[in-house]
Amino acid sequence: MWKVVMYTTRFCPYCIAAKRLLQTKNVGFEEIAVDLDASLREQMQALSGRRTVPQIFIGDRHVGGFTDLVSLDRAGELDDLLG
Repeated sequence: MWKVVMYTTRFCPYCIAAKRLLQTKNVGFEEIAVDLDASLREQMQALSGRRTVPQIFIGDRHVGGFTDLVSLDRAGELDDLLG
């Protein structure tokens, strides 16, 4: 199984929903909160090219945000991607 990393903020409803989706699949993930550390937000932007949260990575692949994650799940591709 690939390592899952999610850049989040504490009160973002899309972050909460993405975490719930991964939890329903029994997928562990590393959460990096960017709301209290500007350097972590800069790191997220450099890696993803995006400013919004969540930003989700599976292995070395940038999946995108919550809607991207849901789209992968609905297309039946998320489980394969997770390994």
